[in-house]
Amino acid sequence: MSRRTVIFPAPWKRRFLILFALTVILPATIVLWLAGRFGGDYPVDYADPVEHFKYGSTGGEHEMGFPYWIWRALPEVCGQYLPGKGYQSIGMLYETGPDGRLKDLPVGTSKRRYQGIDRVFVNCAVCHTSTVRAAPDKPALLVSGMPAALFNMQAFETFFFRCAADPKFSKEYLIPEIQRQGANLDLLDRYVVYPVAIAIMRDRVLALKGRFEWVFQQKAWGPGRVDTFNSAKVIFNFPMHLLDPKELDAPADFPSIWLQRPRREPRAMELHWDGNNTDMTERNKSAAFGTGTTPPTIDIQRIKRVEEWILDAQPPAFSALFPVDQALAGRGAPIYKEYCAVCHGVSGRDFSGDYVGRVTPIGAIATDRRRLDSYTYTLAVNQAALYAGYPWRFTQFRKTFGYANMPLDGLWLRAPYLHNGSVPSLRDLLEPAARRPAVFWRGNDVFDPQKVGFVSDLPEAAGRQFFRFDTAVAGNGNAGHEGRPYGTELSDEDKTALVEFLKTF
Repeated sequence: MSRRTVIFPAPWKRRFLILFALTVILPATIVLWLAGRFGGDYPVDYADPVEHFKYGSTGGEHEMGFPYWIWRALPEVCGQYLPGKGYQSIGMLYETGPDGRLKDLPVGTSKRRYQGIDRVFVNCAVCHTSTVRAAPDKPALLVSGMPAALFNMQAFETFFFRCAADPKFSKEYLIPEIQRQGANLDLLDRYVVYPVAIAIMRDRVLALKGRFEWVFQQKAWGPGRVDTFNSAKVIFNFPMHLLDPKELDAPADFPSIWLQRPRREPRAMELHWDGNNTDMTERNKSAAFGTGTTPPTIDIQRIKRVEEWILDAQPPAFSALFPVDQALAGRGAPIYKEYCAVCHGVSGRDFSGDYVGRVTPIGAIATDRRRLDSYTYTLAVNQAALYAGYPWRFTQFRKTFGYANMPLDGLWLRAPYLHNGSVPSLRDLLEPAARRPAVFWRGNDVFDPQKVGFVSDLPEAAGRQFFRFDTAVAGNGNAGHEGRPYGTELSDEDKTALVEFLKTF
């Protein structure tokens, strides 16, 4: 039986080809174009580990990321909700690029191309980078890994919440500002992508605002501090309005993050201010929630790069900016050994000591207990459910009974002191609480090398207003760490020598 060949007449062949193009080729081309335009997940990466720390992603842009141009435009459109000009006014830091101009993103933010749009959100460095200067007219030294003493987290959060509730958070205001800043959006971005993104971001931020309403009811944290674990309770849908009032108003200073290796080897230290975890990687994944990550979106690979860097990252020496009186420091060394070493280590690099990285009961240390009480047994139980089904499910969080004794590496850059930042300088910390400053100002990066702390007696300088810290406010108490075991009964000469020795840390 012979095969028959069907020969289409020329008009039918053209119609078939046109139909094939319209029903197969064109849709396939559109799908491929859309996949290329809106698919993919491309974070901006950095070869240098310090640059990666400052600008690399933790994964938070997936869920919390602001479209890049919306991030840029908001300080102009909603400037009335900031204390000054731009994100700098809430303590975010901008570096100068190779062209001599400020970079387009501040330290502590990262960019990722996701779902067809560049997204921006914060990373670890926003809480762990700051600046220090030797005098008001001297250049600022940016130090990665030190507490973010200038960054006002509470002001950062409330800025976005208030802006999202403002009618100006709309395409009618944002897109003209975006164009004014030179975005040159194409037609799709201008009339579809960014209008949709603005609507989605507004709804998302307003939903978060409802959950974080408690932030507006807290006493002001001020720069360099965050109410960490009350924020964490929001993740678990705690009824914040029903919490025991003693759990609230519990801000604590951002910590430094240098030299993590000796904190886990040869023995694991108790981490966080209250020592509620001994696993560094678990602690880091917990902190990543503050950068907008979720269990499905956390970027384990890039967080691992940060973890590897902080294992051996070291703080700059005090002598990089100021001289140390070595003879006076030598007189302070035996005083430190007698009063401090057993709890804080032999030196700023040798962390050996019977009680280093161990929790001291609150009755003994007697510092403000708000931060301790804010971390409850119920929260610890809930944290054990995080990452369920993942290899890194949390298992180490626990409720403790006091505050952990920290090693003192880079101590000079960790002012103000105590867990809640209630004592402005080391010299003040060696006084009984009754003689410590009851009121001082936070947010100045000019350093006082004699007292070892940032200048804190000026309410403003060079047009900048600083934060008035009142130790009578709930959560701000400056008592504790007093008595003979803590050196507050030493003579003035011995205190001066001890402070000089601590400058070598």
